[in-house]
Amino acid sequence: MSDETTHQHHALDYIEFTVGDLAEAKRFYAEAFGWQFTDYGPGYAGIRRPGPGGGEVGGLSAGEPVGVGGPLVLLFSSDLDASADAVRAAGGRVVEGPYEFPGGRRFHFADPSGNELGVWAEK
Repeated sequence: MSDETTHQHHALDYIEFTVGDLAEAKRFYAEAFGWQFTDYGPGYAGIRRPGPGGGEVGGLSAGEPVGVGGPLVLLFSSDLDASADAVRAAGGRVVEGPYEFPGGRRFHFADPSGNELGVWAEK
């Protein structure tokens, strides 16, 4: 098994989002962040790791969205303001920030199903 697909004990390995509309969620994440998916039928799509030979890092599951109170996933951005603009353009809502914190800047957003995520960048 290559280093790219080796699982590490107690490391973050996979994150799953429950979404109300699977097609809409795939469209949103593809448009806002360039994510790609592997479809496993009408109710589930795997989120592929960026780059060549990338395995899966998570999935989108059709169902009743959790909304507020689910896990907070943070994405990294090399251009935070452009990422916030992409979220808005794709139909998401920036719900907090951008704001500064000791490690850089970040904002939180809600996707069309109500899942809240964060995006951060170094200063």
